[in-house]
Formats: sequence, C-alpha cells, structure tokens
Amino acid sequence: MILASTTLTSLWLGCAAAVAYAVPAAAASQLSARASQGALVAAWLLHAAMLVNELTQTLPRFGFAPALSITAWLVLTVYAVESRLFPQMRARWALAGLGSAAVLMALLFPGQPLHVQASPWLPLHLALGIASYGLFGAAVVHAWLMTRAEKQFRLGEEQQTGIPLLTLERLTFRFVSAGFVLLSATLLAGALFGETLYGASGNWRWDHKTIFSLLAWLTFALLLVGRSRFGWRGRTAVRVLYTGAGLLLLAYVGSRFVLEVVLGRTAA
Repeated sequence: MILASTTLTSLWLGCAAAVAYAVPAAAASQLSARASQGALVAAWLLHAAMLVNELTQTLPRFGFAPALSITAWLVLTVYAVESRLFPQMRARWALAGLGSAAVLMALLFPGQPLHVQASPWLPLHLALGIASYGLFGAAVVHAWLMTRAEKQFRLGEEQQTGIPLLTLERLTFRFVSAGFVLLSATLLAGALFGETLYGASGNWRWDHKTIFSLLAWLTFALLLVGRSRFGWRGRTAVRVLYTGAGLLLLAYVGSRFVLEVVLGRTAA
C-alpha cells in the first residue's frame, strides 16, 4: 500500500512538489506575492512531472488518490490561468495546501494497474471523468470564494478575494456548466461502451459508483435548471453545488477508497 508501487522518480518529484506547495501554504503571511507565486509555479511543474511519470509507465496505475492528485493539479491550472486575468485573486494558501495534501496522498496510495484487457480508449474515458472532477473542483473553489466575499460584504469589511462578487458567481456557473457537459459525456460513454472500455468487467451495474454518479448528475442538472428558471444564486446555489460535488466525490473516489484502503480489494 504505502509507497509500495511508487517509482523512485515519482517519489522524489512528489516529495519536492509537496514541499514546494507547503511553502506558500504554511508561510503565506511571511512571503511576498512574487515569492509565493514562484513557489506555487515550481510545485505545479513538479506535480505535472510526477503525473506524467506515473501515467507513462509500462503498466499505469490509477485509483482514488491519483484521481484526487490530477483533480488538484487541474484546479491549480485553472487558478494559474485566472491569476493572469485577475492578478488580485487571493487563494494561494488554500490551493497550495490542497496540492500538497493531494500529492502526498497519491504517493501513499498509488492505486492499482489498469485492466490489461481494457480498450485503448479507456484513458480518454478516464480523462473525461477527471476533467469533469477538475471543473467541478474549480467551481467549488469559486463558490467558497463567493461565500467568503458575501460574508465580508455583509459585515462591511474589505473584500479579500480580489475578484468582484458577480464575476465570481458567473465563473462558478461556467465551471459547473462545463463540468456537467463532461460528466454527461463520461456517464453516457460508460453506459453505452462500458464493456468495450473495460472488458468483461465493464457491464453496466447498479453499484455505489453508478448510483452516486447519477445522483450527482441529477443534482447538477437541478442546479443548472434552478439557476436558469428560478434564478438560484447565493446560499441556495452554493449548497446544491456542494451537495453535487460531495456525491460526485463519493462516486469514484469514495468507492475506490473503500475498496483499496478499507477492504484492501482490487476494484473491478
């Protein structure tokens, strides 16, 4: 389990990335913006190198922790792009902490080898699913920033997020919409081509992963309809978003965590 199947290269890259992430997370108030950003960029690059090294092995491994690691990297990528558009955006310490924890988790639990009988299209299917995780993760981060900004506005305090409240709300729903499209494509591909993608073990089954995935899809669909038809915003929209994100987290990450760590079994 712990570091059992992590290559030496990935181990060094992962440890270096975790340390680089930890610097702005632990010393955000002591570092200048330039130093904090430099550490975050270095960590992001090391994290990317670790992911590439792991995914290009002769027999790639995948599981709940690698899924979280890739999701965290995608969220940080979104932040890197947005920080160029909104230089005043302030969320480095929280995202750096998320990145450090995700990298260490992936080192501790590197996952299981992908099915040898799986289709060459399986990586694309997994990429769609993880990309939807990343987009919903970005939506959750923006929703958190939006909630914090609303609280500061009500208390008459200076806004610390660095992005106007309405802009945060608009970005949140753009990420939700994009994530919903990718999640729909992922579920549809799994339902129609599951056996082709995964081999004989890929037949449609009403297991925990399927049920939680469908519940998450319905929750996000409800959120988008509520936003379009009834103008949902603020706390109502954020609560529904958090609910959907929680269900989606349970769908793959939660199911695989129980199988790999709690039960010590190989996932089908």
